[in-house]
Amino acid sequence: MSAADTATDTATDTAIDTATDPRVEPSAKAAADATPPPGPPPAPIRLKPLAWSDPPRWLALGWRDFVRHPGIGLFFGLCFTGMGWALLKVFQEAPAWTLALSAGFLLMGPFICMGLYQVSRRLERGERPDFGDALTAWDEHTAQMAIFGFVLLVLEMLWGRASLVVFAVSFDGMPDFKGSLLALLNPENIGFIVAYVGVGALFAGLIFAVSVISIPMMLDRRVDAITAGLTSLRLVLTQPGVMLWWGALLVIAVVAALLPWFLGLLVVGPVLGHASWHAYRGSVEPPESADELPGSAVRPDPSLPGSTA
Repeated sequence: MSAADTATDTATDTAIDTATDPRVEPSAKAAADATPPPGPPPAPIRLKPLAWSDPPRWLALGWRDFVRHPGIGLFFGLCFTGMGWALLKVFQEAPAWTLALSAGFLLMGPFICMGLYQVSRRLERGERPDFGDALTAWDEHTAQMAIFGFVLLVLEMLWGRASLVVFAVSFDGMPDFKGSLLALLNPENIGFIVAYVGVGALFAGLIFAVSVISIPMMLDRRVDAITAGLTSLRLVLTQPGVMLWWGALLVIAVVAALLPWFLGLLVVGPVLGHASWHAYRGSVEPPESADELPGSAVRPDPSLPGSTA
């Protein structure tokens, strides 16, 4: 036998012994194994068909959740009222920024409502809501919420810039508080009014489309911000009629709440927050696997109906 054949046989025997010898480190054996095949892809998020009667039903469910725990709701309603007063101050000092900064309601509203989503989520599971739990509902979703908040912030900044451009090309300088009211009420400025409201409607509609169910979805299941935003957009694009009806109800309720010095937001704000949770639950099929659900540290309350030990 030649020296080359002897070396080949020795190398082969050594490889066999390494794979079967129990004295070899498990990590070395694992490294010698092939990479396991990837698991099945996650199931797609399925949307439910909606009826025209669903949005009023969501509002009724939101009111039911509010009256069951009004203390938590009134706290968040006070936050909405404070935001309204701040917006009024902005309109008095820098009216050109008012419509753009009103996106703050659309930007901050869903994040503040996350505590209300948590309350409705606990009630739906037969658990007792807790004020501290509502305040920290975002803590398990910080990274994805930050990504989604950045996207909404970019949209708000673009909205603000577009609004300033409309003012700049329509007037010689920025009007003051009185001048803004006159400009909005003067029929001669119909071109400005159409452009200003059109820009606001465009950006408000875009923010609504990507956020109408995305934040409650991120709270309820393990999805990233992009998936949640695209699912929300897909819902609006595939069922535009019902979602426009839902958006119109939201706008009507908010405008009505703004009239008495924003005090109506004390109740309307939390009711709409609870209703938005039910809009998500009524629009998206529940996950097929428990792995898609985040963990819960709150135990069911046996005194509540529907609770389980």
